[in-house]
Amino acid sequence: MPGTKGSKNRLKINTTNDYASQIAEKQIALKKAEKEVATLEAKKAKADAKAAEEAKKTEAEAVLKRLLASGMSADEILEKLK
Repeated sequence: MPGTKGSKNRLKINTTNDYASQIAEKQIALKKAEKEVATLEAKKAKADAKAAEEAKKTEAEAVLKRLLASGMSADEILEKLK
């Protein structure tokens, strides 16, 4: 007896799909992801500001060491800063 023609791997159509609830679930997930992104962006901005401050501090220390090495006194350096 020959087999039947056609694919037997057909998708079963679910006529009771509740698209509104699926949309609501995805929107909730999107809101959570956006909130997480905002939190991470704030943390990144804070870390960048801290790194910039550290870089300025390191640069200031290097300039101070160079001026002291050139024979300038601490009082003269303070006068230049004013």
